[in-house]
Amino acid sequence: MRQISIRDMLPQDISSVIQIERMSFSTPWSESSFFTEVSRPHCIARVALLNNTLVGYICCEWVADEAHILNLAVHPDYRRMGIATALIQNIMDELRIRSCRYIYLEVRDSNYIAKRLYGGLGFKIVGIRKGYYTSPKEDAVIMMLEV
Repeated sequence: MRQISIRDMLPQDISSVIQIERMSFSTPWSESSFFTEVSRPHCIARVALLNNTLVGYICCEWVADEAHILNLAVHPDYRRMGIATALIQNIMDELRIRSCRYIYLEVRDSNYIAKRLYGGLGFKIVGIRKGYYTSPKEDAVIMMLEV
């Protein structure tokens, strides 16, 4: 049986995280961006492991009662197995402990799979950021969840 575990992202995880990042996004974050997120005091960076293999990650920042999911990806070979949902729910549980009331994120307008995932977890569309993404240029949908 497959066992998903979630833990804090460690500096030694970043090489695996970067591989997933590059497979997932047309404008991937840099390695230094992940090192920064791991060390920031108001950042929650977690990884998902499936049978001890790193298969996904999430980065979120929080200030006062608001949080922002900055980055989330799952290795293409492990998608549609509930890993992204587990990562988001793990972050939501942590943010409840920290008394956050709202979680925001942006997603490409054309990313119907991600919008469906977030919508299924209770996120609502609250706005559009015109031309937010590059390569290709595209609007971002702003989604919000009241925790």
